[in-house]
Amino acid sequence: MAIASINPVTGEVLKTFAPLTDAELEQNLVLADQTFATYKQTSFAKRSQWMEQAADILEVRKAELAKMITLEMGKTLKSAISEVEKCANLCRFYADQAPIYLADTPAVTNASRTLIRYQPLGIILAVMPWNFPFWQVFRFAVPCLMAGNVGLLKHASNVPQCALAIADIFDQAGVPKGAFQTLLIGADRIATLLADPRIKAATLTGSEPAGQSLAAIAGHHLKKVVLELGGSDPFIVMASADLELAVSAAVTARVTNNGQTCIAAKRFIIEEAIADKFLTLFVDQFKALKVGDPMLPDTDVGPLATPQILDELDAQVKATVAAGAKLLVGGDRPQQGGNFYAPTILIDIPLGAPPYQEEFFGPVASVFRVNNLDEAISLANSTSFGLGASIWTNDQPQIEVAIEQIEAGSVFVNGIVKSDPRLPFGGIKRSGFGRELGIEGIREFVNIKTIWIR
Repeated sequence: MAIASINPVTGEVLKTFAPLTDAELEQNLVLADQTFATYKQTSFAKRSQWMEQAADILEVRKAELAKMITLEMGKTLKSAISEVEKCANLCRFYADQAPIYLADTPAVTNASRTLIRYQPLGIILAVMPWNFPFWQVFRFAVPCLMAGNVGLLKHASNVPQCALAIADIFDQAGVPKGAFQTLLIGADRIATLLADPRIKAATLTGSEPAGQSLAAIAGHHLKKVVLELGGSDPFIVMASADLELAVSAAVTARVTNNGQTCIAAKRFIIEEAIADKFLTLFVDQFKALKVGDPMLPDTDVGPLATPQILDELDAQVKATVAAGAKLLVGGDRPQQGGNFYAPTILIDIPLGAPPYQEEFFGPVASVFRVNNLDEAISLANSTSFGLGASIWTNDQPQIEVAIEQIEAGSVFVNGIVKSDPRLPFGGIKRSGFGRELGIEGIREFVNIKTIWIR
């Protein structure tokens, strides 16, 4: 079956690609294996130079690359430009920090000299999603390459042009041929690929079922994996919060990337004392959002990436309403064709309805009322997810309690959850395990070798 790039606004097939044959895939693996033998010996100075050059290319080509992103998966052009810029910043960050993060670490023992050395593992397979088609790949690829590993990318099948463009950027930047390759293959070939002894580890960002499948295969072959899976992040607003700031941030946190973000705020947990006022402001701002062509600068919400995602989201909203929840705004598909869904707010959600345990991957906000911080934290922790969380309060004791008790890979106070190259990123519970970014991320796929000298 051909791999197709389809415009989510119009349904137009932009371009099709033939998947790699078994013989072509074997050539990719041979090249990667051969390249690693020499690439692992390159200096940090050389790798940093390549990353700086990749950053330059991203910055020069950002308008062109952003248009490609928008055409393939539907995010607004302005947000696609920001994504490309963030990738450039990531390249420069690890160009500077990787030599520091991976320098030998001395330790004190009864030996004359003890140290910890960080050495590359080999070929790392990355299975990446469509929602941030550049950023998700770069946050794997840059630390991977800076650590001396080589990478193979199996990107989401609806963003093949982005996948090929990323490989081209590293090639233009001077990264040795074979150190980073894009594989145009279907998901049905991942198991065989991961079983290959030349591949030493894998990382996946995607759905919970995809993560379970990859982890099971990797576990059978005793290979390390890092998984960043789904999320249903709580956005807690307490009475002491700056309410207008919190509402504005809540809108951004829910509809950024057309609502298709693992770390988007999805469950809005509001203290009863301010709930009515919060909802009035929240509804007004949701109603003001402009849904339409993502290429236009005044568009706030573009289409969902695929018809399947649109159907799933619509079914979840309908099931929630059927269970007894109320719609304050949205809840339907605008009559304009394409994969559009109206920004939606759900309230009075009965226990057991979909928002309690399911991830809503689109511009749908589920609002819950609580009487105090204990109830807010209990509700925040009640799902199987544990990716990110944010709390809005100016009460210092509340801040300390929330930081300690919220079950998530990150907690942001009076700020929107986001990934940052300087900080480790990942989740707990069924949101995955392992970390990307920061010093922790670059050390995930290295041999942490203890050296003891008498």
